[in-house]
Amino acid sequence: MSGLDFARTSPLTRAFAGADPMDPRLQLTRAADTLKIGQYHRHVFLCVGEECCTKAEGEAAWEVLKKELKDRNLSLSVGPNACYRTKVGCLRVCQSGPILVVYPEGTYYFGMTADKIPEFVQKHLVEGQPIEDRIFARNPLPLV
Repeated sequence: MSGLDFARTSPLTRAFAGADPMDPRLQLTRAADTLKIGQYHRHVFLCVGEECCTKAEGEAAWEVLKKELKDRNLSLSVGPNACYRTKVGCLRVCQSGPILVVYPEGTYYFGMTADKIPEFVQKHLVEGQPIEDRIFARNPLPLV
């Protein structure tokens, strides 16, 4: 690793400098660095479970979400709009899906089909303006 690459790594990765390269903690912290974990400000969970939407609807919404985040440089990035995404099998709502939740604000959206995702990304994630007519619950996480 060059000096510049070393400087760009997280303090945890630097703390493992000289550690056994097979140490799982070193491997995991390098993976976290690559994924920019610790630098994003929001985490979007999209439920694609077949109890709340069809498999095709869920997968289509997921593909559009990935593309929108990548195209707008929100995924694997840094800055105030940096966003992580996770596809989940169940958020326990099981109706009117796909269901989507954004943390840390805990905003729950219903009916987030592929055609609704671009507006969600632009308004909620880029502009910081939740789409009120698609929200059915809120559960903000306390800031510690």
